Amino acid sequence: MIEGFNDLPLGITPTGWSNSDDQCIDLNPPIPYQQILNEIAESGFYGTQNAPKFPEKEDLKKELELRGLTISEPWVGTYFTEGKQEESIAELDKQIAFMDGFDSNVIVVAELGNAVHLDLEKDPIKEEPVFTPDQNQALYDGLKQLADKAEKAKYTLVYHPHVGTGVATIDHIKNLMDNTADSQLKLLLDTGHVYYATYGHDSDLTPQKIQAQIEELTNTYKDRIKHVHLKNIRKDKLAESVDEGRSFLNSIRAGVFTVPGDAEGVINFNPILKTLADANYEGWLIVEAEQDPNTTMGYNPPKTPLDYANMAREYLCEQTGL
Repeated sequence: MIEGFNDLPLGITPTGWSNSDDQCIDLNPPIPYQQILNEIAESGFYGTQNAPKFPEKEDLKKELELRGLTISEPWVGTYFTEGKQEESIAELDKQIAFMDGFDSNVIVVAELGNAVHLDLEKDPIKEEPVFTPDQNQALYDGLKQLADKAEKAKYTLVYHPHVGTGVATIDHIKNLMDNTADSQLKLLLDTGHVYYATYGHDSDLTPQKIQAQIEELTNTYKDRIKHVHLKNIRKDKLAESVDEGRSFLNSIRAGVFTVPGDAEGVINFNPILKTLADANYEGWLIVEAEQDPNTTMGYNPPKTPLDYANMAREYLCEQTGL
């Protein structure tokens, strides 16, 4: 068991039940939001993200409080590379206001300028946006400004690399971190997105080599990693998705992601978690595995979203004692 974690908050996103970006990734009839919240609490998690099917804030707070839950993070999509600075700042302000009253001080940000991850017709690897030097500078400057603004409001802004956007690969992450080193901007480590992008750009890499690169990234930026998404990869589904040029959302439908603790997953979370524990990591550990319940219910034996939530929670307990 990994030692060093001290009562970290654990969360799981609703994307294991239904997808927030494509609400067709859901059962028919759709899974009620009350069931999602019930099962998050039943499986032993404390935090979750907001979702389109959840009620408005005041009603949501009541629903969460009934179950002993909170919102772990909001999402801020920026468009600095498209010159939309005012709109990006306004979105941060909106999410700061939303988070008031919830038990978390983290805000997740990702640059969505020219992003293709929601386009069902586009390959998220081959058609990911490539920023010009001027666009990159606008992004760095804009994120520094947002991070300062968030810090003044007593929030930590963490950057989320994402497949199908202009900041997806390890090189992208390093460039972003190195060019914002003098700012309040921190890093969100999302294991699944890093694995997906790394393999997508070099499918000759073995799982062992990709694992080593994720571990090296974690070690390099361990002091700036302030939020973690634990997302696993089914390597055969990833290989199919990359070979066929599947869109990001169709890769989700095919089953590319799964949770920590799933024997079908390829990522070894133990050394990653140990590096964070040794660095005195104090943030959230969030299980975020976008899955289509229509796909998982077709497995033999069928697995429900609650099955995966329990699987991930048991794994985290085994690994960390939390």
